[in-house]
Order: sequence, then structure tokens, then C-alpha cells
Amino acid sequence: MPAAEAASVAREGAVLRFSGALLRDAVAGLWKQAAPQVAGVERIDLSGVSSVDSAGVALLAELGARAGGTPVVEGAPEGLAELRGAYRLAPSLAFSG
Repeated sequence: MPAAEAASVAREGAVLRFSGALLRDAVAGLWKQAAPQVAGVERIDLSGVSSVDSAGVALLAELGARAGGTPVVEGAPEGLAELRGAYRLAPSLAFSG
């Protein structure tokens, strides 16, 4: 199995742009980078993300909640749809009850 692509995050205006694989091993480092930048984010861009696991979804959901408002999530990496369904998350990754 090939190694997962290294994950990264960058703030570009009102967009928080992720790339790589958002997997458990990368989440702590991504949190440290993204949390201080999340206020006012209007979009979370996942178009450069190859895959996401449950830890990655938890990271994205928490960042979305802390952004203030409801950021639009763009992109559909491998694993996202299944995990959104399993955790009953809206397309914005907010809990939908």
C-alpha cells in the first residue's frame, strides 16, 4: 500500500484549503496550523484532499463549528460521504441530528 500523501492546510482569504490525506496521524499537526486561522472562514476546500478518515472528519467538523457561521465544504475526498452518513453530518459537516 503506498504511503498517504502528506496533509497540509493554508488560509487563502476566506478559504481554508486542505490537501493530502486527512488521516489520524496528520490531524494533530493540522489542528495546530488551522485552529488559529479558522475565524471568519467561509469555505473549506477539500478538492486537493485524497482521502479522509473519522479523525479527519472530526477535525473538519470542529473547524467548521469554530469558523462562525456555516462554511461551505467543497470537494468530496474518498471516505467523506460514508463518514458523513455514519455520523449524521450535514453537507457543511454540522451535526444534523
